[in-house]
Parts: sequence; C-alpha cells; structure tokens
Amino acid sequence: MSGHSKWATIKHKKAAQDAKRGNLFTKLIREITVAARNGGGDTDTNPRLRTAIDRAKQSSMPQDNIDRAVKKGIGGLEGVTYEEFTIEGYGTGGVAIMVELLTDNKNRTTADIRNIFSKKNGNVAGAGSVSWMFQKKGYIEIDKASQPDEDKVMTIVLDAGAQDMETQEDVYLVTTDPKDLEAVKKALEANKIKPKSAEVTMMPNTTIKLEGDMAKQVLGLVEALEEHDDAQNVYANFDIPDELIS
Repeated sequence: MSGHSKWATIKHKKAAQDAKRGNLFTKLIREITVAARNGGGDTDTNPRLRTAIDRAKQSSMPQDNIDRAVKKGIGGLEGVTYEEFTIEGYGTGGVAIMVELLTDNKNRTTADIRNIFSKKNGNVAGAGSVSWMFQKKGYIEIDKASQPDEDKVMTIVLDAGAQDMETQEDVYLVTTDPKDLEAVKKALEANKIKPKSAEVTMMPNTTIKLEGDMAKQVLGLVEALEEHDDAQNVYANFDIPDELIS
C-alpha cells in the first residue's frame, strides 16, 4: 500500500466529517436497502449488505433504522427502482475522480453531477477514462491504541490473508483482496482488536500531489460531489496537505 496511505488517511478524515452531514443516513439506508434487495437479507451470504451495515453502525445509525432498511429491501422498494452507475472525470491538476451513484432518476443525477464538475473547475470524461487508475481493495484501519504490538497485528492480518500492512503515527492500515476482507476482520476481532473501519474501496495506483489553490479547488469539487444525495462514494487520486482537511 506504500504511496497510498496518505490518500487513504485523508479520505477517512473526510468520511468522519461527512458523518456530520444530514444526508449520510439517507445514503446508508439506500445502500442497505439495495444490497438486501440484490443479495438477500443474510449478512453471512451477502458481503455487500454486511459491509453496508458495518458502515451504518460505525456512523452510529440506530439498529431500528438498519432493520427497517433490510426489511424494505427484502420486501421490494415499493415502486422505487434505484439504478447504480459511475461517472468518471478530472479535477484541477489532472486529478482522477470516480463517483459511484445510486438514483431513481439517472438523467437528473447525470445532469447534476456534470454541473458540479463544470462549476468546480473539473470535467466529466468517458466511461473507463479514469477507472483503470484505481484498484478495488479491502481496506482496514486499526487504532494503535487497541493493540500497540505492531508485530502481533501484522502476524494476525497476514496469516488471515491480508496483502499488506503499513504503520502510521496512530493507526495501522491494512489492505486485502476484497474477497478476503471479512476473514481478516474476523481474525482481528477474534484477537480482541476492533478495527476503526473496514470496507471495500477503490485505491489509486498513483497519486497526484497538489498544494495551495489547486488543492483547495480539488477538495471543493470532491466535497460538492459527496454532498449530492445520490453520490454513494467518491474516489480521487489526490495527495494534499493534511492541514487542508479541517
């Protein structure tokens, strides 16, 4: 994961901030509902649902809300059909951006996202233009305070199938093949180590370092995209100073 850890850390700092936004629960409920509709309500056989519920719990969503979303998915969407698709584009400095969307009106959402790119000094690109710059990975973040013995943590995750682990000041960052994410997470929990986060994400193969106004412009674009109600995930290959995330 060398070279990507700073990007991942900044992304998750932003995720913590996004949890304060009023539309986060709406997005999580929509993801849980669609995951249950597509793969059933059993988390043991539906990894997408399991991950969605874990994210909801990490964001302090009440269990009743989670249960209702699962039941709604199993019982159908009551006339609402959500469509999943991705829009790719570029921000200032050539930063690659992918926006994963879940909407009941693709034409409206596409127009909205194009408008955001245009207003924030970016541009939409064709399908496949930037997706090749990312790899789907399992990603686990572990607070060092939960287990200060780095060698022990590394042994646990590698034995469970992790691809790599990197140590930062306060956290261990673990990457896995997506299919091995749950096994690594369970191995940690079996050793009484609770991850701060565990998810399947898109990691950039390379990052673009930006500072000053260019960094602020890209951050403004990413934040505007994330704030859209239909945007489930936004991925970008930026590398910007930590102090800009405040």
